[in-house]
Amino acid sequence: MKCEQLEIGKIINTHGIKGEVKVLPLTDDPTRYEELDWVYIKKDDKLEKLIIENIKYQKNNVIIKFEGINSMNDAEKLKNLMLIIDRDMAVELPENTYFICDLIGMEVKTHEGELLGKIQDVFPTGSNDVYVIKNSSGKEILIPAIKDVILEVDIDNNFMIVKPLEGLIE
Repeated sequence: MKCEQLEIGKIINTHGIKGEVKVLPLTDDPTRYEELDWVYIKKDDKLEKLIIENIKYQKNNVIIKFEGINSMNDAEKLKNLMLIIDRDMAVELPENTYFICDLIGMEVKTHEGELLGKIQDVFPTGSNDVYVIKNSSGKEILIPAIKDVILEVDIDNNFMIVKPLEGLIE
């Protein structure tokens, strides 16, 4: 099921004394922040809009200055909050790549029709992602997100067809 909003980063710390924050980007392309005028943060289960004033880069992080956040104390209050955008602000994904939030909860079946369970988590390993599938008895199955294994992904109908590698599932 398509998610309406996407988490694109997490504020991990303050930066300097002028209200800037250090953001861990949750996107393959951190420069995508340059295309944004604003983001949401989720505070007390409410979305709050923050206008982006400035962006710079530091190692693997993005340094962002938001309008109205002008001191280290202001910035400190944003620590550990997620940066969220509306789906229509998302970058176009290459073919056969997906937003993690669209995969979570997806039903996974083998090419022979056996229900394996639902995707609980996705984690990167460097060369490829791994899908964590939990079956009805709570057992976890790890499926590599590679072309030979993932046969079909249907975001609209919320299912995936896989051909597990030999010995992957007992």
